[in-house]
Amino acid sequence: MSLPTLRLPARLEGPLSAGHPWVYRDHVAPGTSVPDDGTWVRVEAGRTVALGLWASDGAIAVRAFRRGSAEAPPQVPDAAWVEATVARALALRAGLEEAGSDAYRLVFGEGDGLPGITVDRYGRFAALQTYASGYDREGSDAAALLRLVVRSLARAVPLTGVLRARREGAPAQVVWGATPPPEVTVREQGLRFLANLFEGQKTGLFLDHREHRGHVRDLARGRRVANLFAYSGAFSVYALAGGARHAVDVDVAPAALRDAERNVAANADALGADATERHETLRADLLSDPASALAAPHLAGSDLIVLDPPSLARRKGQRHAALRTYRRLNAAALAALPDGGLLASASCTAQVSHEAFLGVLAEAAADAGVCAQVLHESGHAPDHPVPLAFPEGRYLKFVVLRVTRPA
Repeated sequence: MSLPTLRLPARLEGPLSAGHPWVYRDHVAPGTSVPDDGTWVRVEAGRTVALGLWASDGAIAVRAFRRGSAEAPPQVPDAAWVEATVARALALRAGLEEAGSDAYRLVFGEGDGLPGITVDRYGRFAALQTYASGYDREGSDAAALLRLVVRSLARAVPLTGVLRARREGAPAQVVWGATPPPEVTVREQGLRFLANLFEGQKTGLFLDHREHRGHVRDLARGRRVANLFAYSGAFSVYALAGGARHAVDVDVAPAALRDAERNVAANADALGADATERHETLRADLLSDPASALAAPHLAGSDLIVLDPPSLARRKGQRHAALRTYRRLNAAALAALPDGGLLASASCTAQVSHEAFLGVLAEAAADAGVCAQVLHESGHAPDHPVPLAFPEGRYLKFVVLRVTRPA
């Protein structure tokens, strides 16, 4: 099978052979013959040969799936290769259900050797998202591969239905099996959460924070918790399960706060009969004025603040603005905490590195006039693996600080 060939500068052989999955468009020589969107292409850099899918738009020209050499070039993925790749991904997650979770990421794109494809499990159903236009082109190599991935996952898990999440210009659609109900109830570390696969942000629940929620549960006993940018209140559910005296979910979206109340109510057996009395919601625009929101009577006495804003930079050019916003948000949170209070601060902005985020936290502490100790740092859970040679994939940061005020 003859494939279109892209020849890259020899200096790119190192990243390509080490497992970096992307070929950026500005690395493709001008005048290169452009294949159809979603077509398999051969990529050569030095003696290294990779096989990937061409994307007709965006900064990423090729997402590489297999690697080899000029002497032993990689072959186009077939059904057997897809089944083996899916089996390897599922083996990594084998212990999650035993630990009381049936909601987690089944496939994390580049991290599981299937670039541009993510699949999240929600009980008997799954939500699929793609990040390359070729997967949408009917009859393309990419579309054929996607069908193999869905079929292999659905049979191996097994799944009752797979829903492709809504995307620009296209509603959510069932691509395998039965249509999910409007809302499903899932388990995460023994707690229950409601997920809307059709309308929910991030396909219903922020699965990448599962282990961070568990850490907040461990910290929460006897504390008053403020959960900022709460979405559906999952951090508060965990905090209440860990023995928090009180938890307040703060978000700008009324629908999110209603979902937070429902998630607390759904866990009444685990949280105690007084759970709804220990839980409140507050509507506030934290991005506009975090200090005023934190001064609200609802939040008086908070000594554990969870700060998990949405991604603040989609492009490199937005990075500096994102850093300023992180600094302002974290300074307001640190200033509101008493001596010994805890801040669990997260960033899901890929354009902000772990080191840059720690630097922002240090600046925020200085702005707030407090000292802070780092008690805990973490990133991705095992169901969100990242290739070692792919720093762009390490988007999630989670840091717990303890405030110390001068005597």
